[in-house]
Amino acid sequence: MKVLTSNLASILRKTALASAALGLLLAAGAPAAKANDRDDCNRRIAYTQMRYNEACQRYGPYSSQARHWAHERNEAYEHLEHLRHEYRGHHPGYDWR
Repeated sequence: MKVLTSNLASILRKTALASAALGLLLAAGAPAAKANDRDDCNRRIAYTQMRYNEACQRYGPYSSQARHWAHERNEAYEHLEHLRHEYRGHHPGYDWR
């Protein structure tokens, strides 16, 4: 019976240690998400702007391709504005440009 309780205690200790390590890893990775979101958003804006310019040059500014990329570019700008608004809500008084 003593062997069973010893094994059970060992398993519980290992589980607790693994849970604590996982919690620390998850908490340590959270702050980088905001910077990555902003970088991804800026990349998306640059990409859609490039594709819009290409479509305007190749097909004209009133083509369906140019309208599509203009729409995608506007959505990228809206997403950036949403991130700025969300950031300002968490960090009042900070000017994020």
